[in-house]
Amino acid sequence: MKKILFLNIILLFVVRAIAQPSDSWPIFRGETHLTGVSKTSVPDSPKLLWTFQTGDNIKSSPVVADGKVVVGSTDGFVYCLDTKGKLLWKVETSNSIEAPALILDKTVYVGNLDGMLLALNLDSGEKLWEYECENQIVGSPNWWSDGKSTFVFVGSYDFFLHCVDGKTGELKWKYESDNYINGAAASANGKAMFGGCDGFLHIVDVATGKLDKKIDVATYVAGSVAVEDGKAYIGDYDGRFFQVDIKTDKTTWVWKDDKTHLQFIASPSLIGDKVLTANYNKFLYCFDKNSGKKLWEYNTGRQVDASPVVVKDKVIIGNMRGDLAMVNLSDGSLVWSYEIGSQIVSNPAVAAGRIFVGAYDGNVYCFGK
Repeated sequence: MKKILFLNIILLFVVRAIAQPSDSWPIFRGETHLTGVSKTSVPDSPKLLWTFQTGDNIKSSPVVADGKVVVGSTDGFVYCLDTKGKLLWKVETSNSIEAPALILDKTVYVGNLDGMLLALNLDSGEKLWEYECENQIVGSPNWWSDGKSTFVFVGSYDFFLHCVDGKTGELKWKYESDNYINGAAASANGKAMFGGCDGFLHIVDVATGKLDKKIDVATYVAGSVAVEDGKAYIGDYDGRFFQVDIKTDKTTWVWKDDKTHLQFIASPSLIGDKVLTANYNKFLYCFDKNSGKKLWEYNTGRQVDASPVVVKDKVIIGNMRGDLAMVNLSDGSLVWSYEIGSQIVSNPAVAAGRIFVGAYDGNVYCFGK
């Protein structure tokens, strides 16, 4: 009976981590493996429903949970809106916010350029605790639970992956890499996995903070890593995109554009047998995830920092000119586009049939029906 109960607890946390509901996008890539896939549906021709103006540029991705939209601005405030664009609360922090937030158990976890990781009550904005890193935070926090306590971890430009108790903010451990940690760490099977600016794929045991393995993969990894079935998908600053087999420590395939050699800042999306990512050379790419064969490409018209989001049979992508586009997952043909006219550097949150995206003009835009 005890064994069955233990297995049920483990299953509960696996399901909780992966199967986000269709009205939720609680972390910047949708779920803890950072696969960038939404469970909702959106219309083929979404309409602009509302905008909300913050005090400065928006570089962080919005997140959505419990009927609330949370986004940080470089004005230093965390904003919480309802899904109709009404301000519910805002909280001032000590510096600009470029990192996406994480919403978990009615708590907002968000970092800023002072290196402060804050926990805020989702309903009221009340500050629950803060934890200080020694340099800026620009990547999203992520989490894992052992069934007793929640581990929240985030990377910093102080070279460390910091892990704190989700309820108290007390330090559990720090793991030191060899350079800046720019992206978020994926959370899978009790491991935190991230590509660092030191060019390694780091795999850290979340319960202990001990290094499981470190795989030499690249020169500089600025984006986040997507993880599925023991494989990691990574883009680097030299313009390579590749799959790493975590069990064998081997890079199983590599793709690069020999003409451009421009950086991958975007994080990948994974769905079925496809993996999608975007490059600074303007293109959104779709590959066979098993072989690395390029299936199609879509020219967005301008450099891309933002990560793609898959919604059923469509892919949503924003670019540095301020174009938001939706293309067919099957062949990359354009379905819909909207000219915001201000840089989009972060991926949208797609939940409850709506698209929420921030832009450099300081506005949050909501599209839907």
